[in-house]
Amino acid sequence: MKLNKDKLADFLAAIPGKTIFGPQLCGETLKFTAITKAGDLCLTANNTNVPPKSVVFPQTETMLRFEQWATDIKTAEPAGEIVLFGIKPCDARAMLIVDNVFSWGVEDPYYLTRRTNSTLVGLACLDPCVNCFCTSMGGGPTSTDGLDLLLTDLGNSYLLEVLTGKGEVLCQAAGKLLCEASGADKDAAKLLQEKAAVQIRRQIDPSGVQARLPALWESPVWEKISASCLGCGICTYLCPTCHCFDMQDETEGVESRRCRTWDSCMFSEYTLHASGHNPRPTRRERTRNRINHKFSYFVDKFKVIACVGCGRCINHCPVNIDILDILSKVGEDVL
Repeated sequence: MKLNKDKLADFLAAIPGKTIFGPQLCGETLKFTAITKAGDLCLTANNTNVPPKSVVFPQTETMLRFEQWATDIKTAEPAGEIVLFGIKPCDARAMLIVDNVFSWGVEDPYYLTRRTNSTLVGLACLDPCVNCFCTSMGGGPTSTDGLDLLLTDLGNSYLLEVLTGKGEVLCQAAGKLLCEASGADKDAAKLLQEKAAVQIRRQIDPSGVQARLPALWESPVWEKISASCLGCGICTYLCPTCHCFDMQDETEGVESRRCRTWDSCMFSEYTLHASGHNPRPTRRERTRNRINHKFSYFVDKFKVIACVGCGRCINHCPVNIDILDILSKVGEDVL
């Protein structure tokens, strides 16, 4: 199927009963927010600064409310149906990875309700950024993993590839807004997708990293890497697979709420015990934990690397710490 770009606003308007989120500029930050008009969408940018995980796993989320002297507890309203429009393939794969955490042992109803109610409309990444390395992590700029519908930009139109029943529902709602794609359209999309894959310049072989990391526990490289780290946590906050959170009770007058907020293993308070002891007292230990978690611990538990190669941690690190440089050293056993 094919959608002409001048019909995009009508396509979005035809989606019934769902809140649509897409990449939009909020000040200088590109992130997924609720769409009020199609003209505000930024579909030509490489990737959002803040990953779309913020829609299904909000940075701050109220879980319940209660009042002093009251006996009832008001739980959060169930999440409604949502559409993530224009999500890049790496971010869709990241959600599949994070799903493991919130469905492991005890299921998290807040996260899983949003995920169940989500439809992911992907946009093929035809112009990857210089630090993208998704192909090394099992994905690709046109991967369909985790998507319900994939759009490929043909210039004046989008080629639509229906991947699941949820994607089919959106196309049925669009009705006559869509037209049949020609063989030439499909050939053009295939060529664009092939060119995009070639543009992924940075590569790493992660196959031996998990096995080598335990032997490098006391390596001096962790001190060298962390020497320039500011401990700002941007590498984890902007990572589409990071999922650490804190729970807090906030009170104003007699009204209180329990909320969940993003946290970061790069913060010193993250592992600080009530006794005052901290098992990760310096940035050396925290940097080592971050790499081990993504490429060793998570793999042990869920059989998948907790990284999709989006490049955000490289692009936005204020001191230019490069995760690929770290992994290259691990692979070469020169730490």
